[in-house]
Amino acid sequence: MAGSKRGKHAYEHRERKTGHEEPRRSALRHVFNDTQVRCPANHLLKHELETSGRAFPSSQALKGTLQPVDAERRAMVGQGLSEVQTWLAPRSDASMRARQIFRWIYQKRAGSFEEMTDLPADLRAELSTQFRIDPLSIGRHVVSRDGVHKLLVHGGDEQSFECVLLPFEDRVSCCLSSQVGCPMGCKFCATGLGGYDRDLTPQGIVSQFVLLQRLTDRRISHLVMMGMGEPLLNLAHVVEALRFLHEHAGISYRRMTLSTVGIVPKIRELAELELPIHLALSLHSPIDRIRDTLMPVNKRWPVSEVVQAMKDYQARTGRKITVEYLLIAGVTDTEEQAERLASLFRGVPHVVNLIPYNAVSTDEGFARPKPEAIRKFRRVLESRRVQVTQRVERGHDVAAACGQLAGEHQGRFARRSKSSGLPVSA
Repeated sequence: MAGSKRGKHAYEHRERKTGHEEPRRSALRHVFNDTQVRCPANHLLKHELETSGRAFPSSQALKGTLQPVDAERRAMVGQGLSEVQTWLAPRSDASMRARQIFRWIYQKRAGSFEEMTDLPADLRAELSTQFRIDPLSIGRHVVSRDGVHKLLVHGGDEQSFECVLLPFEDRVSCCLSSQVGCPMGCKFCATGLGGYDRDLTPQGIVSQFVLLQRLTDRRISHLVMMGMGEPLLNLAHVVEALRFLHEHAGISYRRMTLSTVGIVPKIRELAELELPIHLALSLHSPIDRIRDTLMPVNKRWPVSEVVQAMKDYQARTGRKITVEYLLIAGVTDTEEQAERLASLFRGVPHVVNLIPYNAVSTDEGFARPKPEAIRKFRRVLESRRVQVTQRVERGHDVAAACGQLAGEHQGRFARRSKSSGLPVSA
């Protein structure tokens, strides 16, 4: 790759060009206003963060992004209801049959048209000829000791990514990916260290939900966009998928959570949509010097700018902010950082979710703090009347916990991490 070694993200500050520029095959560039992130040579997509005030695409306009991946038999999952009704138009009962098909897929967990027993036999046969249910295939399915399911799935291009089903006593939640890989390069995250390949379409996001729902007889009631990728860099597709699942799978917006490392223009764009979804900020340090080292995006949008954008989001939507905070021994678990964290969102409804570090296959030298250090950090926050929760660790033994999703990128990021040189204090 010209100008940089494969496997490293180079951040360059330069004046943003005007007009449209085609993606180069030598390097994919994620444009953060005047900041560019170079990704490996096979990354052929390009994101531009739109800050010019252009209107957000409507749900109707995005229907065309639900593209089939098989030209011979289209995938039914992700097709719009109106599209299915159009295909059924020669039938006098097209509208009713389309709704029945949707109920079978998104509420009754049907994996084949033959299971849709209230459809006429001739229609089931015709559907099987023209369509398949899923656009994705399962490459691997593992279950942890505590009942967490992790799927490695493949799209039409055979690139792989992961999604997770999290059963709790009082609810069932799913964790979905928004991208294949991630361009953000966070030093503690397996996904980011593996690099970025492409965005997922709305169909690819919806299909993860459908595959996970079939793994349980209980209804998935909560959804988090905390899998592979930075959701705000694929905002249009993510929003389209969330709207689709709200309408057809019956998931309340208030039970959806979207996580971000802090892409300020996109936080503001999401706020303008006024969808009542939770927004979780992956903060991990309130000190720019430390966050710069852990999360390269902080060099573009420092803590103060991200915090203000989150406050504005809360004011616009009325939703309580979640601050995700990763505790790394000797790096982010100091008393000074607890003190600063306690003051960041003072007066704004928020909760701090503490996440003890989960090991990934890198040579960064990171470690989980000892239990007493975690308790001390929490006591500092609570003594300043900050609402604090601690992430319930699930799926650690199958690498399904926070920061461990990597698809089939493990070998790639293991090679990268050896030269990163990130210091860890004693």
